[in-house]
Amino acid sequence: MNLDSILCLDDFERAARRHLPHPLFEYVSGGVEGNRSRAGNRTAFDAWRFVPRVMVDISARTSEQTFWGQTWAAPFGMAPMGICALTAYRGDLVLAQAAGRGQIPMIMSGSSLIPMEQIAQANPQVWFQAYLPGRMPDIEALIDRVARAGFGTLVITVDTPASANRENNLRAGFSTPLRPSIRLAWQGLSRPRWLLGTFARTLLKHGMPHFENNAATRGAPIVSRTVERDMASRGHFTWAHLRHIREQWRGRLVVKGILHADDARHARDAGAEGIIVSNHGGRQLDGAVSPLEVLPTIVAACPEMVVMMDSGVRRGTDALMALALGARLVFAGRPFNYAAAVGGLAGANRAVHLMQQEILRGMAMLGVNRLDELGPALLWPPHAA
Repeated sequence: MNLDSILCLDDFERAARRHLPHPLFEYVSGGVEGNRSRAGNRTAFDAWRFVPRVMVDISARTSEQTFWGQTWAAPFGMAPMGICALTAYRGDLVLAQAAGRGQIPMIMSGSSLIPMEQIAQANPQVWFQAYLPGRMPDIEALIDRVARAGFGTLVITVDTPASANRENNLRAGFSTPLRPSIRLAWQGLSRPRWLLGTFARTLLKHGMPHFENNAATRGAPIVSRTVERDMASRGHFTWAHLRHIREQWRGRLVVKGILHADDARHARDAGAEGIIVSNHGGRQLDGAVSPLEVLPTIVAACPEMVVMMDSGVRRGTDALMALALGARLVFAGRPFNYAAAVGGLAGANRAVHLMQQEILRGMAMLGVNRLDELGPALLWPPHAA
């Protein structure tokens, strides 16, 4: 497609709606139950307003962000996205390459379809996100595999104690693994560009995709009539499990899925260096608070930690707003998935470029040269009116 017509990340979503089979698009775009959490993630940004400063020399501004001894080109990254190699050809690899070129973080999903070792080889700076297996020996084996692959940062997602009620997936005919059906076949045939360029190309070159990284060994194929992904076994996890992982894992440890200040303290006390304030993009508990709303309380509770945020980020100004409230970094998921789906590596590169340019433009309008100059003084809070 003509990427010059893509002017913002939302444009990629509109293009992906036309490009992807309906069940796949609904899987990526949908939330849970009535989608209140997903919608709330966006309206939370609408509640705040900027208070810019003027007549400031902003000619030396930079979007670089530094923490843990590493400098990134911009304060945003790619959130973990499951099965994105089914929406975009070699999707995880494409996103890892784009993140490396853009010098931004990328978190690889444990529910991905390309072996983690290939992604780590393509971009050694990628972080790995794990959905923990049900038994401690299996957890230990997975952590060992992540370490052997060369990842330096491990992200543990903690907001999936049970399977979410994603009604939109069922209505659209989507399940994981995919179940062959006439309806699913028709949806694929109705999107020939995706069928030939992504699905058929993957089958011909790499065979049937499998869940490669949920455990230490290869998992189920993406198309199956009988195999179910086991989510129920995660209901018994406690902070003791995280402390055990901390004893085993020698790299940086990040906990993803925090919305309560007390849980942020628990993560800190268990040895995590960072947390991601997140409601899973509105895909777990409907009606959950937006991460942006609770971000200041979590930053205040754990000022010594690297606090990051995802869910609802779509603009460079969204990133600046979150940073003004105390985040060090924000992540976006769906937009980069859409960008890779419709434009491959070029699409993902353009998405990174658009986001960074919006950040630099927003910094100029706010009158700041460095990200550490952002703060609550540049925001008009919702209650001020």
